[in-house]
Amino acid sequence: MVEKINHHKVHENKTGIVVLLTAVAMVTEILFGYWTQSMALLADGYHMASHVLAIGLAWVAYFFSRKYAESSKYSFNKEKLLSLSGYTSAILLLIIAVMMAFESIARLKNPVEINFKDAIWVAIIGLIVNIISAIILHHKKEESDLNIRSAYLHVLADALTSIMAITALTLGLYFNLFALDAITGIISSIVITKWALGLIKNAGKNIIEFSKNPSI
Repeated sequence: MVEKINHHKVHENKTGIVVLLTAVAMVTEILFGYWTQSMALLADGYHMASHVLAIGLAWVAYFFSRKYAESSKYSFNKEKLLSLSGYTSAILLLIIAVMMAFESIARLKNPVEINFKDAIWVAIIGLIVNIISAIILHHKKEESDLNIRSAYLHVLADALTSIMAITALTLGLYFNLFALDAITGIISSIVITKWALGLIKNAGKNIIEFSKNPSI
């Protein structure tokens, strides 16, 4: 039990650092988006804001889990709190994916002019932040829980969209193909949806203590 609490403390510190990193990147993208009047950068910045909220939720879950771990006044199932946080975070991730899909389809039907060069540079900065965050949140399998897993998936989802965005924007810059940006958004939303549904399923099972009856 003590070892598990120690893991939670480590995860709490990790998620706290990542929240700060992501928040700085978010503010940079939004401010830069307004300055360059680039809707692509603004959209990416507000998309990152949703991840700040989700990963922040993971940090809050670890904080309260640790704070009341040995409380004599209050008692609750700490593992279920972390699973609930992971479940909520996964739903946010799913909502983000659906919004990305609708926006990408709309852009595919009605292409808009994109400031490719500025968008590429900011996407690269976002990718660097995501790589650093992924390294920080990386953990051993035996130290994993659904809360740290959800935070890790949020970072990977951002990294995936950054890589695909950089590729699409670069090709769009050289070949003047605005549709690539929208297609990339659709593909990314499908992959993220798959991750989110898997996390929702696993966290949900843990919350309701769903398991197969060994006698059957």
